[in-house]
Amino acid sequence: MADSTIAVIGAAGNIGYATSLALRKAGIPVRAILRDPSKADKLSTIGCEIGLADIRDAAALSAAITNAVAVLVILPPPPQAQDAVHEMRQITESLAEALDATRPERVVAISDYGAHLDEWIGMPSAFHLFERRLRRVEVPKVFLRSAEHMHGWTPFIPVARASGILPSFHDPVDALFPTVATSDVGLIAAELLCSTTSSSEQIVHAEGPRRYSANDVAAALGALLGREVVARTMPRDRWQENLEHGLSPSTATLVAQVYDAHNKGGLIDIEPNVGELRRGATELIDALRPFVVTTPSGVNGTTALQ
Repeated sequence: MADSTIAVIGAAGNIGYATSLALRKAGIPVRAILRDPSKADKLSTIGCEIGLADIRDAAALSAAITNAVAVLVILPPPPQAQDAVHEMRQITESLAEALDATRPERVVAISDYGAHLDEWIGMPSAFHLFERRLRRVEVPKVFLRSAEHMHGWTPFIPVARASGILPSFHDPVDALFPTVATSDVGLIAAELLCSTTSSSEQIVHAEGPRRYSANDVAAALGALLGREVVARTMPRDRWQENLEHGLSPSTATLVAQVYDAHNKGGLIDIEPNVGELRRGATELIDALRPFVVTTPSGVNGTTALQ
């Protein structure tokens, strides 16, 4: 029989930790599922029980989430995978097998804007496959589709600090796009994990209080850095080399394809007439503020535009 514990798979990540923290603040027992025991202290400090399991090991994962009343499932994009889609499909299968074996009362699965599309658009398409596989698991589930994460701009902070230029994959730089703070995704996930529903499947979209453009990001960074920052579109033929500063070629390609879809307009968005939209309260400038404080000067993670 399930107890009142909620299991969070991937609890050491941004969304996983934010969800765990929100649940613990509400007095709810949390079992934080980790692969790396060295990351346990932060979660133990807030009162989480620790479960250790490799996300690729379905048997270990099943044991770690057994008797949890609800489970948060996070499919981590693999930054250094030789074949990112293949690795994400392997992890998806392990997650599905563990959920099939344990049958919690409800599951919240973090997905992606654009995951509803059948056409291939990079990373959201990997989450399309993720959703399709989890639909075969007969437990009540919520697919929480997250907009682009606000902190995704942080690799460009050193460039903006040094040059006053914010490189952008978004083109044009005044085009509005959905984005959200991962802390807000965690809060929404915690609410959904605590909610009961008779529905076998829900779709919830998570984004921030409003939509922003690359120009808005530049303005926010300018205010935080105390200097003028101007957004400038990065030439398409330089995307791959820039992304490969921190990602494998395979994963970099998936990310580049996302921005190709963004720049076509209207593809990376909520699924029309399906599910609900929940907005976080965190403004872009507040999400970026801690990264501006902690990011050192000097180019790191990308190359500056000439």
